[in-house]
Amino acid sequence: MVSNRETRVARAYHDQTAHSPASVRTSTHSLDWDVKPFPFKVYTDLPPLALPREIDPLAIDTLTALGAGTAGAERMTLADLATVLYYAAGVTKKRAYPGGGEVLFRAAPSTGALYQTEVYVAAGQVEGLEAGLYHFCPGDFALRRLRAGDVRAELARAAADEAPARRAVTIVLTAIYWRNTWKYQARGYRHLFWDSGTLLAHLLAVGGALGLGPRLYTGFVDADLNRLLGVDAEQEAALELVTLGPEGTRAPPVATVDDSRHPYMPLSSSQVDYPLLREIHVASMLETPDDVRAWRAGGSGTRVSEGAPHALVTLPAARAASGRGLGETIQRRGSTRQFGHVPLSAVELATALWAATRSLDADVPAGLVDLYLIVNAVDGVEPGAYGYRASEHALELLKAGSYRNESSYLCLEQPLGGDAAAVIYFLAPLAPILSAFGNRGYRLANLEAGSAGGRAYLAAYAQGFGASGLTFYDAAVVEFFSPHAAGKDAIFVVALGRTAGTGRVTIGTTPIRPRRSSV
Repeated sequence: MVSNRETRVARAYHDQTAHSPASVRTSTHSLDWDVKPFPFKVYTDLPPLALPREIDPLAIDTLTALGAGTAGAERMTLADLATVLYYAAGVTKKRAYPGGGEVLFRAAPSTGALYQTEVYVAAGQVEGLEAGLYHFCPGDFALRRLRAGDVRAELARAAADEAPARRAVTIVLTAIYWRNTWKYQARGYRHLFWDSGTLLAHLLAVGGALGLGPRLYTGFVDADLNRLLGVDAEQEAALELVTLGPEGTRAPPVATVDDSRHPYMPLSSSQVDYPLLREIHVASMLETPDDVRAWRAGGSGTRVSEGAPHALVTLPAARAASGRGLGETIQRRGSTRQFGHVPLSAVELATALWAATRSLDADVPAGLVDLYLIVNAVDGVEPGAYGYRASEHALELLKAGSYRNESSYLCLEQPLGGDAAAVIYFLAPLAPILSAFGNRGYRLANLEAGSAGGRAYLAAYAQGFGASGLTFYDAAVVEFFSPHAAGKDAIFVVALGRTAGTGRVTIGTTPIRPRRSSV
């Protein structure tokens, strides 16, 4: 097996899946609607355990929640768990189409609305729920128990950290490759982390709002965790862990973990394999707890260097509050399909950038991804190309001018990229990241960009405007922002602006209960 340190694999994957005008125009790929994957994983031999449907409204202001990440809850209940799962991965909206078709949209954005991210729950000390390993199905808002008994000690061993054995719950995010590769082919590996990243933005904000002290883990023994979940790593694999809830007594050791897999409903009648995706994932795996500890230590000092600035444009302080609760913001969120040319204010943009760059409680450092912008229509900010310097909360002017046409072109010639008031381009210096973290650093760069994009989404909808994630011409993005961006690679794009048109998805009907008391 290729080692995580053989970083040629990640470099080759990124280069081979890059978009260019030539690659897009010569592609023969078309969508086979007859085999579009079913959007829900449904285990056929396990009974559903219905979750409470009276969901906490999360009235805490969205911007407060994005800046929080707090602990303090003395207990965790099944109602708390239901709230976390609903606002992170539940079905919140639906849209009906002529002819009787219907699409169920979920709380967090997903590229192509394909929802390849799956959610598993390792529960140990949750009031109202027996200890065990569960799968969460958004389709019927239910848990299905895959393993009885407390498995948190095995999670702690895989993560090479004792904390998951004491925290009330660990959420495990996985991805089913085919759900995304059906449309995006081998490039879909990037999407696995963009999409799990946006879901994480929700999960961490909601967990913090409930005082559950969420902590993210990106390092773990992949094979052991996949075996515990009972997933076939050729089709689906673990991506990240998040611990939630107060610390209690350490979970007892797990004697043995059998290689148990439960049958589930087929996603489609046939599927296409993309070996390039599987190759990069296998090459970024860690094999032992010692490998995990060494991996974390090796990257502990890695940061993106901002360098000496060009002319700085001071931004107004981010808003302390938006006036919209986190629950309402998530209910209203939905990727914008058309932007008008009405400008944003400087404080609206500043707040979105502040939210995108909040630090997270995680097992490895953030700060691996740089934010570049094309500003088209922001009151008080001259149109042009900029870099965002988070340490000074300021924009670094790279070149002034109107670049709507260029931004549209960079975003795979999509009008959204030109119509948006501002477009955030996430770039990363992959060479030093891969040197520090190995191939797994490629996961980190894409995950950080996805999570930052998810927080920008929430900040946008909290303030009353829209956002949309976009794909891009890789080399052209770097070239546009060079020489400042020389040596970096394009990772992700999020467009911000005011929505044009009146088409809206409908809000779901999950009943909301009053905020519980703190007693």
